[in-house]
Amino acid sequence: MGRTSKDKRDVYYRLAKENGWRARSAFKLLQLDEEFQLFQGVTRAVDLCAAPGSWSQVLSQKIGGQGSGHVVAVDLQAMAPLPGVLQIQGDITQLSTAKEIIQHFEGCPADLVVCDGAPDVTGLHDVDEYMQAQLLLAALNIATHVLKPGGCFVAKIFRGRDVTLIYSQLRVFFSSVLCAKPRSSRNSSIEAFAVCKGYDPPAGFLPDLTKPLLDHSYDPDFNQLDGPTRTIVPFVTCGDLSAYDSDRSYPLDLEDGSEYKYTPPTQPPISPPYQEACTLKKKGQLAKETRPQDCSVSTAAVLPQSLAAPQCHTLLASEVEDSEMNCSP
Repeated sequence: MGRTSKDKRDVYYRLAKENGWRARSAFKLLQLDEEFQLFQGVTRAVDLCAAPGSWSQVLSQKIGGQGSGHVVAVDLQAMAPLPGVLQIQGDITQLSTAKEIIQHFEGCPADLVVCDGAPDVTGLHDVDEYMQAQLLLAALNIATHVLKPGGCFVAKIFRGRDVTLIYSQLRVFFSSVLCAKPRSSRNSSIEAFAVCKGYDPPAGFLPDLTKPLLDHSYDPDFNQLDGPTRTIVPFVTCGDLSAYDSDRSYPLDLEDGSEYKYTPPTQPPISPPYQEACTLKKKGQLAKETRPQDCSVSTAAVLPQSLAAPQCHTLLASEVEDSEMNCSP
């Protein structure tokens, strides 16, 4: 598979590289802004789970001219520097992170908090939805510490069977909650975004990162999330319908007729978890396991050891060629 294959299969990945965005997710925030005018009147914004930084790029450009202290990016992972963005390498579940954000804003709360974070998916939908819900609640919890009254909160959400529970929690803190699906988000994905406006916490609410927000009480005879009291939020699609389809493959020929040229990613990953494996592979030192059933052994050699258990062992890649000489093709 050539390096241009993904450019054909994912037009937003290609456009992100050509336009200097660090990731295709930048188009999701841009399309959400087109629909909801998220950046109108915003001077202080926080990007949670920011790496690799595409949403921080968008915030920096849209809120540009306001100084470098007005966009704060937070992530546990290291992130390459961005102009106009202050970075915090910290945990969004820690109070110290919230205090550092406010300190960068010189004691003022934020107008907008966004979070495009997602867990490493397992393929088990119930598990993935639960983990994403917990991440969203962690983002909401720290947002209650740094967001001003009337502020806006945008976070990724997985639409699943129990998503109503998340909606009901968000409605406690915001006057308006919508579920939005940008055009650049694949139709095959359960990903969507909760767009919450008008931050208005309940009377007497005191933000506390040590306590989970989701503390609904259940009556065994009455489920408050069913029937007429169930929270149902509007679902909105974002982006021009004539825009590129994220699930469709497109030819490499550019619209203006110019010759296609491959564009490398804007910002390579910093210390990715697979970096060590790639280095070992280049040096021929990546371990490879060989199985006895992959080798052809003569009957005479097997008979004296018919009761012996087959043994597996691990060879270095440099030793594999010698062992494969005795293996059947």
